[in-house]
Amino acid sequence: MTADRGRDRRPWEGDLPPRVEGDLPVTEAERAADTVAADATLAVSGFGSVGYPKRVPLALAARAERDDLSLTVVSGGSTGGEIDTEMVAAGAVARRLPYQATETARAAANDRSMAFQDRHIVGMSDEVVFGRTADPDVAVVEAVAVGPDWLVPSLSIGQTPAYVAAADELIVEVNAAQPRELARLHDVYRQAAPPDRAPIPLTAPGERVGGPAVRFPPEKLRAVVRTDRAGDPYDFREPTAADEAIADNLVDFLVAERERDPVVDAAPTLQFGVGSLGNALMAGLADSPLAGSDLRYFGEVIQDGLLDLLDAGDLAVASATSLALSATGQERLYESLRRYARDVVLRPSAVSNHPGVVDRMGVVAVNSAASVDLYGHVNSTHVRGSRVLNGVGGSADFNRSAHVTVVALPSTAAGGDVSRVVPKATHVDHTEHDVDCVVTEHGVADLRGTAPVERARRLVGVAHPEFRPDLETYLERATESGGHQPHDLETAFDWHS
Repeated sequence: MTADRGRDRRPWEGDLPPRVEGDLPVTEAERAADTVAADATLAVSGFGSVGYPKRVPLALAARAERDDLSLTVVSGGSTGGEIDTEMVAAGAVARRLPYQATETARAAANDRSMAFQDRHIVGMSDEVVFGRTADPDVAVVEAVAVGPDWLVPSLSIGQTPAYVAAADELIVEVNAAQPRELARLHDVYRQAAPPDRAPIPLTAPGERVGGPAVRFPPEKLRAVVRTDRAGDPYDFREPTAADEAIADNLVDFLVAERERDPVVDAAPTLQFGVGSLGNALMAGLADSPLAGSDLRYFGEVIQDGLLDLLDAGDLAVASATSLALSATGQERLYESLRRYARDVVLRPSAVSNHPGVVDRMGVVAVNSAASVDLYGHVNSTHVRGSRVLNGVGGSADFNRSAHVTVVALPSTAAGGDVSRVVPKATHVDHTEHDVDCVVTEHGVADLRGTAPVERARRLVGVAHPEFRPDLETYLERATESGGHQPHDLETAFDWHS
């Protein structure tokens, strides 16, 4: 497994390694789980609900029925039910960061039976390597192949290289349900530690600057567990009429942006947040004036919509850290891995989300949110300021560093009973300073160069028509009190009652 390949677009073409190479400590999941201390900090692979370990977490959940476990679990991003449902429900997880995405984990975070810390994605590698947020005792990682001092990740890379480096010991689940050919997509690259950290030598989304494997000292490998357990594929809902209207408005904005912005015109490079809306927005690019050989993707996740664009020749390249695909999408990928490897690259999230690289690529970032207030502050994570949903994920990594930052969201929630454009956000994940444009099914609010009250008037214009009169009345009452960013706080919080 060669680690360094130089800067080009050719996928790794070496001979595929066996699933397990060498005399390794192969054991059962239960035995591996029993080696984990009851109060250990576990760093697990996984991002976009794929590429996470499965059998060892299930064994830890079973062990929690007889032992009192109080584990800290640190992931790269979202994992699956084996970790965030089974382990949490068994009471094995005392602390969780930086993201969770199941009803069970969400409930535990909100009733505070599990301490949950929501963190930005891009900094987690350094946070863990330098022991600032968590100091992992054991890394539990899914791979498609493993050797004495290397492993090949599966459907996501995420924080895996950093977590393997930081942990004292390593448990590898080698999963025969996923093809070894995934190695051809991987571009594993790690920066040196500050103050000797050099710039990431990546100048285009399709370049490759690393290799297919994560390296580790042989003495770190505690156990290898064989599995053929497939994870749950991503489940995308059918696009709604609102989704399709948002996509149309977004494409119109991007086409106009390409005409007026030389950076976007030179090579339109997009990023979309994970989820059904993001997938629908990707689909909206098909056959649009943006589609073609110069359209690029540089983001966190590759979803089915991007495969559609690649298959149609509407997208030149897609770079991310995770393949968050439906069952059909996974099947398409597996059937044509060598073909997709020419145009699909998976990287560590410390590279995919790196602010310097996002800026260098001239990314137009498109992320959704729970709500946006009249002055452009965005809430991505909490209902009524208190109840956490999933987490901020990597949205801030891109919103802060993108060439253009777009927030795309339906204008209402709860079947149309709740406006998602509100007078004042009860929780702020992205401030007004990081948002350029808001798109709903009712239009585009370009906020660049506007003063607060000007922003508010533009945002009223993209709210649902049923709520516009109340928002206009609120703005009139607020401006009577004066101030640069005027509010009538009593009325503002009544909106959330």
